[in-house]
Amino acid sequence: MKKYTPVIAFVAIVIASTLALYSFRSGGPGGSMKWKPGVALYSFNRFSFEDALDKADSINATYVEGFFFHKLGDAFNGHSIPRLTDEEIKKMKGMLDKRDLKMKSLYADGKNEDDWKANFEFAQKMGLEFLTAEPQKQHWDAIEKMAEHYKVKVAIHEHAKGSSYFWHPDSVVMAMQGRPHFRACADIGHWVRSGLDPVKCLQTLQGKIICLHIKDLDAAGNLKANDVMVGTGVIDYPAVIAELKRQRFDGYVYIEREGNWNKNLPDVDHALKYLDRLNR
Repeated sequence: MKKYTPVIAFVAIVIASTLALYSFRSGGPGGSMKWKPGVALYSFNRFSFEDALDKADSINATYVEGFFFHKLGDAFNGHSIPRLTDEEIKKMKGMLDKRDLKMKSLYADGKNEDDWKANFEFAQKMGLEFLTAEPQKQHWDAIEKMAEHYKVKVAIHEHAKGSSYFWHPDSVVMAMQGRPHFRACADIGHWVRSGLDPVKCLQTLQGKIICLHIKDLDAAGNLKANDVMVGTGVIDYPAVIAELKRQRFDGYVYIEREGNWNKNLPDVDHALKYLDRLNR
């Protein structure tokens, strides 16, 4: 029996090594990502903040992203983000806590540095991790300083070509240079609307993506393309998810349904479930 001991030992080592390698690779291609699924409340912009939260809660979303021009409803006395009082911010937190929802980001904008300061002060009071934004170039350095001071990152969002300076990932890379608190919000739909390959765009921004905006379109390279249910349009989401798995993406994934406005809840629910299936 002794003459077989080295063989048995060798086989045991190979099996152990294989298992160890597998365990280290479990988050890569073929394994699910630990991303944070949620809803961009802009999907429900026809409704008050509380009603929008009810919709997100009804489909078991975990995270929501607010937007600064949301008409919040009577509960907030006609005020808007980020000009809420401390008492109104407390009320907003209570609405989120009641539904066990987490708001870690806000789509924000500002015409001057005072506007941006107000955005960051709101973000700090709300406990946000980042602001999703398309800041003007002359404000980049001031915003970077505020981001450092308030400990809130900035995720540069891309809109379609012609409607924003940030339509191509190269412009996002430029804004991030020398600004360590700048990251990227990858809007998959707007990239495709602008005629870009979303997988290549994700590769350009690898390691810098903090969140995704998920939508689908009925045509690529068409600035007037219509928004459709995720998984039913032209975007190759299996390829997108495969690339995110390769990058071991673990950020926020927000469904942003820009259509069927008054009754798009089933569409958002479908998108969350569709992505969950692709992520298995």
